[in-house]
Amino acid sequence: MTTLADIEAAAANVYAAMSPTPQYAWPLLARRAGCEAWVKHENHTPTGAFKVRGGLNLLARLAREPRFAGVISATRGNHGQSLAYAARRHGVRCRIVVPHGNSRGKNAAMRAFGAELVVHGRDFDEAREHAQALAGAEGLRFVGPFEPPLVAGVATYALELLRAAPDLHSILVPVGCGSGICGLIAARDALGLATRIVGVVATGANAYAQSFRERRRVETASAHTMADGMAVRVPVPAALEIIHRGAHDIVEVTDAEIEAAMRAYYDDTHQVAEGAGAAPLAALLKAPDRHGKRMGVILSGGNVDRDAYARILHDGSPSADTA
Repeated sequence: MTTLADIEAAAANVYAAMSPTPQYAWPLLARRAGCEAWVKHENHTPTGAFKVRGGLNLLARLAREPRFAGVISATRGNHGQSLAYAARRHGVRCRIVVPHGNSRGKNAAMRAFGAELVVHGRDFDEAREHAQALAGAEGLRFVGPFEPPLVAGVATYALELLRAAPDLHSILVPVGCGSGICGLIAARDALGLATRIVGVVATGANAYAQSFRERRRVETASAHTMADGMAVRVPVPAALEIIHRGAHDIVEVTDAEIEAAMRAYYDDTHQVAEGAGAAPLAALLKAPDRHGKRMGVILSGGNVDRDAYARILHDGSPSADTA
């Protein structure tokens, strides 16, 4: 269980490398959603996504271990950037396995931060299995997508938001492997708040939603969604345990709804949101209990390839707010 002391200790490691990110209540989003909508801007971190917080906390701890040479992991992009960014700060090696067809922009960013990239597998879960197999031969420490120091690190964004806006009715957060939602649950519980935490997944990658509904781990045969940060078909057991205990619900949104939310973010705030980052807004815009309430959404990242983003913006008709 991640405690307030764990999160505050992680904050010292995080803030040694970056500043807290802002949270704003945007008036045009409020008009669109019919409620007060607070956005936590994790697209403003040094890597453009919330994951960097976990990497900074984990590497600060690992770097103190004797004979620590570096890390190896798998990613669709933001987790890998997090580890690469943090590994470079400590002067250690970082090797990252990505699946075939991964985002070119995220691959380029990971290389720019110093990561050595390996391309393997049809999706994240196959890339993760390959990274685990390589770890021993490479003499590198395998980093899974969900470890206590990662959760404590990313929970610092939740602590910032909940201390700035403690009376939110609900917060909607994307679910990939689970560190983001579990960090949010940990911070909420550590502060003794009653805020509802609602996870958001894509309909084509809904293993966590199925697992939440059935109260057991459900793996899916595929994870097809344009929101690569949520393209996971094998839930993490430790994350599921926390989600079952502390989340109010896990809801699903379609890729079309995610893309509409990406356009809404641009129209109403001029912020760039990647698919996973826009998914909470997509869920908010159709939440039946949102009207008149004070709600929060986690814009978890803004790392989207230019060609994909241009297509998404072009495909949308002008919104009512900007017509």
